[in-house]
Amino acid sequence: MLLYFDDQKDAALRLAKAAGLLAVAIERHRFPDGELKLKLPAMVPARAVLYRSLDNPNEKLVELLLVAQTARQLGARHLTLVAPYLAYMRQDMAFAPGEAISQRVVGQFLSTIVNAVVSVDPHLHRVATMQELVPGAGAVVLTGAEVLSDLIVQRRQKPLLVGPDAESAQWIALAARRHALDHLVCTKVRSGDHDVAVALPPGSVKGRAVVILDDMASTGHTIAAAARLLADAGAASVDAAVTHALFTPQAMALMQDSGIGEVWSTDCIAHASNAVEMAPLLAGALAQLGSTLPSA
Repeated sequence: MLLYFDDQKDAALRLAKAAGLLAVAIERHRFPDGELKLKLPAMVPARAVLYRSLDNPNEKLVELLLVAQTARQLGARHLTLVAPYLAYMRQDMAFAPGEAISQRVVGQFLSTIVNAVVSVDPHLHRVATMQELVPGAGAVVLTGAEVLSDLIVQRRQKPLLVGPDAESAQWIALAARRHALDHLVCTKVRSGDHDVAVALPPGSVKGRAVVILDDMASTGHTIAAAARLLADAGAASVDAAVTHALFTPQAMALMQDSGIGEVWSTDCIAHASNAVEMAPLLAGALAQLGSTLPSA
């Protein structure tokens, strides 16, 4: 059985179909004071899957707690969380005394309520494995780099992949290796949420079909800054591709104004830019964990 919330119905149903699982919606009611009432099916099988991508995460973390505890009361013994986007992973160190390291806090929280976690391109730059963050739970980490690379070569001839910062280097290399593509990595200095400076590395982009590739984007400022530099350097076209489309309402306009032609993303977060479905990879991860059972 795969449990899901109606606001993520499309992606959940794609996964249920790919994994051969019965999909059941969780009923959700909000009281006037903001509290939630959730209703699961009367019986939950011993092994169950919960699909919940954690963009806009604060309320969803409360939902996870309510669902996990209730599912166990209704029969679940092994609960796998499929969270294509895993929130709070970017806050992975304290930059000043007293700052919460939310990556650790959320990881520990998940380890207390689920038995396994499946995610896509979580921000794990300072830890080696997901198991370090979610101790005692099974974990499968997938990447959108290769499937985005597949899409890019379908849309552009001999593209040049460009990573926006040093943290993207390993991820960009993986995407480039998939189809033996050329790639470059920029350097970035961030002075705030909206103040970003980007510098191009050595290497000619003149006349090239460039695709800026990143694991996530929200405001679009980094992509826009890189796009302007690439256009000034003579790129024939500049597009962007991301795993997680965390875009603010103004992000698409900002990127288009900077010269970005098209923006492509995976369906880890529902957005108009979605061009790649992750259901086949997610279903494979569930099979790896042994979380799938015949629909019942």
